[in-house]
Amino acid sequence: VAVVAFNVRNINVKCRKDSVIVTWKVGQALASYPSRLLLGNCAPSKFSRTSDGGGKAVFHYRLSECRFRQMRTKKLLVFKNMLTSNFSLTSAANSRPEWVRPYLEPAFGALQDYGRLVFSMGLLNDDLSGPALSNVFTLGSFIYVWAAVEQQMHQPLMLYMEECVATNTAVIGPDSQIFPVIANQGCLVDKSSRFLPRSDSSFLLLQLQAFKFAMGSEVYLHCKLVVWDPDDLNEEKKACNFNRDLGKWELLDDPFQNDLCHCCDSGCRTRKQSFQSEPKELAQRRVLGPLVINSSTSNNDGNKSAFLGKDYS
Repeated sequence: VAVVAFNVRNINVKCRKDSVIVTWKVGQALASYPSRLLLGNCAPSKFSRTSDGGGKAVFHYRLSECRFRQMRTKKLLVFKNMLTSNFSLTSAANSRPEWVRPYLEPAFGALQDYGRLVFSMGLLNDDLSGPALSNVFTLGSFIYVWAAVEQQMHQPLMLYMEECVATNTAVIGPDSQIFPVIANQGCLVDKSSRFLPRSDSSFLLLQLQAFKFAMGSEVYLHCKLVVWDPDDLNEEKKACNFNRDLGKWELLDDPFQNDLCHCCDSGCRTRKQSFQSEPKELAQRRVLGPLVINSSTSNNDGNKSAFLGKDYS
């Protein structure tokens, strides 16, 4: 099988019959967030730091993956793709914006060595620049849900949405209709939605596609927010997206540990903790709403307010 290779600046490409190996050397700024380096929609299959503080990302994929496009000429079959660094989101997605602070409310306890924690949850507008101005959404459009935690101490914590369900009631009862969104300890089961990339461990952004549930009626999103030691990723504490193009689960914060998401299609184990050990996590349940999902844009004025998550623990 013939191998075609070429170099363009810091990019090396080796083309094989049905696969490609792309090596991309990046500077220190991009090397800090390897999961945001993309070939099409594929994260690096391997990443290593270099002695100059930068990094080397290697993409080894089949030509049927990563959204390669084909173009035929009289003599050649050409495959096209793009290398991108996914830093196009606004500051609302990449760090906790300043307008979040007035909406933070105290949690119900404190975590050893971390001080008092403050959880919050709300809606963003379409360009991710500030709070949403309406609670009415069209079926199939995107709803941007943010969650944040603030702490007194500077030691970092990772924020997760461990579970979320949509219901037609502000308080879940025996007569409530329930639609699962996040289950199995961090698995985004609504595969038309996704967690967006983050660089601030205390801020999480969910791109939720408006679904056909309680159409035209009030919908509430009930979520369990959890903070955890960022150095202890495991099957219990994770944020997993399903990549529909590749047909597999991917870990939001470290694509090199995607195997932590393999349990999303079955059942993710729960580790037993001793009551005598110091707690490593703190959780709080929040409810966001009401939201209204319509089949058309005819009634999209909605309620002009901030729609913050409330504590219902």
